Amino acid sequence: MMDDEAKTPAAGNSVAGIAAMVAAGTRRMLEEAMDMAVLAEFPLASGRRADLMALDAKGQFTLIEIKSGAADFRTDRKWPEYAGWADRFLFAVAPDFPQQILPEDEGLILADAFEAAILREAKPRPPLAPARRKALTLRFARIAARRLSGGTMPRDV
Repeated sequence: MMDDEAKTPAAGNSVAGIAAMVAAGTRRMLEEAMDMAVLAEFPLASGRRADLMALDAKGQFTLIEIKSGAADFRTDRKWPEYAGWADRFLFAVAPDFPQQILPEDEGLILADAFEAAILREAKPRPPLAPARRKALTLRFARIAARRLSGGTMPRDV
């Protein structure tokens, strides 16, 4: 998996390009192989944004933090704040990312633009409080509906 250089578009050499490729492969895995609904750039009530937020059929949330390179990880200290906003937390990185710098007690996804694999499962977290789960579920549904409609609604509704 993911060792064929022909599969990596040239645009993937930039930080944004790497992040976009990792997001694409991760999203494909979550949606197709794991039957999850996925939203990118999901705004949390804390003011932070999750790179990817996935919701499974049981109502469990998985938050994915994409790291485009070592510098991205080393300069970003906001990711520990995500712990209270999901049932599972995983990093998603490209195949050439130095995995040894990531915390071993967090989940890990290896992804390119076309596919992804979970290399390390996310550690169990305390269950979300019922009020937070309800608020997250409603937020997820409302954001998904707005994005689906293009953010426009008939004025007479």
